[in-house]
Amino acid sequence: MNFLDGSLFPENQQKLVITVAPYGPEWMPADFPEDIPITMDEHIQKAVDCYNAGATVLHLHVREEDGKGSKRLSKFNELLEGVRAAVPEMIIQVGGSISFAPEGEGETAKWLSDDTRHMLAELTPAPDQVTIAINTNQMNIVEQMCEADLKGTSLADPVNYHAYREMMIPAGPEWVEEHIRRLSAKGIQTHFQLANIAQLETVERMMRKGNCNVPLILTWVAIGGGFDAPNLYNLSNFVRACPDGSVLTLETSMLNVLPLNMMAIAMGLHVRCGIEDNIWTQKRDRKMSSVEQVEQLVRISREFGRDIATAKEAREIYRIGTFYNDADEALAANGFAPNRKGGQTGFTQHAA
Repeated sequence: MNFLDGSLFPENQQKLVITVAPYGPEWMPADFPEDIPITMDEHIQKAVDCYNAGATVLHLHVREEDGKGSKRLSKFNELLEGVRAAVPEMIIQVGGSISFAPEGEGETAKWLSDDTRHMLAELTPAPDQVTIAINTNQMNIVEQMCEADLKGTSLADPVNYHAYREMMIPAGPEWVEEHIRRLSAKGIQTHFQLANIAQLETVERMMRKGNCNVPLILTWVAIGGGFDAPNLYNLSNFVRACPDGSVLTLETSMLNVLPLNMMAIAMGLHVRCGIEDNIWTQKRDRKMSSVEQVEQLVRISREFGRDIATAKEAREIYRIGTFYNDADEALAANGFAPNRKGGQTGFTQHAA
């Protein structure tokens, strides 16, 4: 991405797209009973409340009525249908982990099998996006959390803590390519959630081979534990590696969320908040709902002079419904240099 003179002026920036993740699959309802939905009506109302507060992208998971994360796609279908009816313009982004729900008894945190996650392409009604991880990777979400983050929550339980500390993301190359094909065939956009530049480079290589003919809509997930840490140097390097046609949202965890989102707002990038990422105020004097977090970002963005995208504008920014015919078209649209042609020499390739 290039930052020319005036890049920090709000009139030269896209309107802000706010993604909210209000379902918090890593928490149990007792961790934040005031804000964790359990019934289907509560799930749907949470989407409505976040939309009314200013969020235009909903990162979606769903619970069973016993409070545990659901892996039943029928529950996802029910929630999708309800959210579509209640807030039809909102971008629905299904979390590709499904919910960290265990396959068997006694398991606390585990990504589901390859075949199960492929079934996300069969959801009805179809979501706008499904998130995808690239390259099998550790996802130790508690590594950079401190004792104060976990105090009084289910993640402080040694069994739960160990499970989330040891969690892995299965995302091998054959599965990833097949998943993108299946999603694209159903008109569902792939939303890339990337841990580091190496994963961005893998996406570029897939695109160059014609296995990823989609817009580069991505989130930099800076949570440590196998992912980048949320510091300025990592952020700067990742942003510099993103091509000009990509759309970048920043994500991190706990008290890092607000500072990183303020950087995103200032730089013209996009933001994510919600109890899946953080449940505390910056002073940890109380827990902070997903709606409050959205409202806070709306206030801050307006102080920066940056307007909030409407749902229609967010769909245009995210290029929802756009797919490309081949590698050449995808590379050009996303701002990558074209593939080298036969007999072409030199190390500099120029974008079309």
